[in-house]
Amino acid sequence: MSPFKLLNYADNHGAPRAGILINGNTVIDLRDALPDHAWSSSTLAVLNAWDEALPALHALAAAPRGKSLPLANVRLMAPIYYPPAIYCTGANYMAHAEEMSAEGAGVDKATTQPYLFLKSAQHCMIGPNDAIKLPNTSKKVDWEAECAVVIGKKGRNIGVADAMKHVAGYTIMNDVSARDLSRRPDWPRWNIDWFGHKNFETAAPMGPWITPADQVPDIYQCRLQLWVNQEKMQDTLVDKLIFNIAELIEYLSRRMTLLPGDVIATGTPSGVGRPRGIFLKAGDRVRVELDCVGVLENPVELGV
Repeated sequence: MSPFKLLNYADNHGAPRAGILINGNTVIDLRDALPDHAWSSSTLAVLNAWDEALPALHALAAAPRGKSLPLANVRLMAPIYYPPAIYCTGANYMAHAEEMSAEGAGVDKATTQPYLFLKSAQHCMIGPNDAIKLPNTSKKVDWEAECAVVIGKKGRNIGVADAMKHVAGYTIMNDVSARDLSRRPDWPRWNIDWFGHKNFETAAPMGPWITPADQVPDIYQCRLQLWVNQEKMQDTLVDKLIFNIAELIEYLSRRMTLLPGDVIATGTPSGVGRPRGIFLKAGDRVRVELDCVGVLENPVELGV
């Protein structure tokens, strides 16, 4: 079984083209290599035909053909245009739950279910090296490194025992958050404004590609790290999740039919900026690394 990563790269007009990365340095264009497969038109189409596409992509990685490009010569884009949904998990590492609570309280899994919210993919998602643009509505924009799960098989009411069969692979997401927009003084009866502080342009950097699940021996043993410039801010193993991936899939699929291409961001560990009063500023560069997946980097600029 020859390994590969599923990705998008920009064509001459800046539009995404689906490809696979092989040998760590070569991109194979899917439409050129597999013209007889309708699913070669986009990574979302690949995910919608995952059972058929996966063995064909392994075969292509073993015997490359068609148009190939050096990785160094392409501009990578976000790996899916666009996910049907980006589900984000709140407070899913104990140390992060504690650092964000005024009382330092954690999460009692015995009495608590997963806590999730949505991000708008078409408005928020950007790719590798695209700029995080600080919105003029916020002065306290924060980082959140996350291991993101990509769904490859449709399902509803999925049991924990079967949940991982629905996972196509993994990518990285930075759940960028406007902390000073999390409360609404004009709506004092409500607790947190999830739309206000989680949804703004460029608030969901994602990439650099999707690593298929069959190439990840144990996602929970992968290390997730984040740096702002040269300072490491976050560092954890994915096994520190409170609710694991199968439990998140089970919870979500009781409410929604999970679709191929859906992304589940599994939560961020401790080390975000808010508890220390540190926030992103123009000129910063954020680097997120997830073992077995890759590195996602984004510069920070002033937005509008």
